[in-house]
Amino acid sequence: MKLEGKTALVAGGGRGIGRAISLALAREGAEVAVADILKENAEAVRGEIQGIGQKALALQVDLTKKAEVDQAVGETIARFGKLDILVNCAGWDRLEPFIESNEETWEKVIAINFKSVLNTTKAALPHMISRRGGKIVNISSDAGRVGSTWESVYAGAKGAVIAFSKTVAREVARHKINVNVVCPGLTDTPLLEAIRSQSPETGRLIEAVIKATPFRRVAQPEEIAEAVLFFASPSADFVTGQTLSISGGLTMV
Repeated sequence: MKLEGKTALVAGGGRGIGRAISLALAREGAEVAVADILKENAEAVRGEIQGIGQKALALQVDLTKKAEVDQAVGETIARFGKLDILVNCAGWDRLEPFIESNEETWEKVIAINFKSVLNTTKAALPHMISRRGGKIVNISSDAGRVGSTWESVYAGAKGAVIAFSKTVAREVARHKINVNVVCPGLTDTPLLEAIRSQSPETGRLIEAVIKATPFRRVAQPEEIAEAVLFFASPSADFVTGQTLSISGGLTMV
């Protein structure tokens, strides 16, 4: 197992892509702390991990609040003795033309998709630096690379995750810490279903994106998890500051 003896914290690990990542890391031997704003989701994934014979910790945490994140990282280190891998996959979006959006939505999108990454990275880095090593994998989106209709603020926040990750990767490479980004396209998650059912217009927009995807389908969460596994594993020890799209060929730049 590639990650035997490693400890991981998955921020936003209670469902969708985060759940798939948590389980994938555990199957490769990692002990996993599952952090999610919904306690029942974190506990459910903890149970699944324990069911395959790995140690797990469930943490209820609002990732947009620094104090709660600091406590969650501290609990993870106290429970497992160290933190080797941090994965940030919390996300939220609402499709609408920018001209119809409001400040309340902007703040929620930016807080969940970008500020959460700042909080977890700031909390985890001192420990990783002290141990001279670590892997950070941030989940962005292809919307952050090339833009996406009716997702202006979301695309901006996800683009910020990419730029932030590249900059931090430069700053911490001397400490043997790798920072990389995975950019999913449309993925079969509860969030996608919520967006699809938001209105007839958003449903049609989702279908149009699927038709424009060369493979003519959405990704499965487990396919995104495989990319995260690569970045978290020793196979990527000499890879940092990189962005990998898992979008079925929707974007090829």
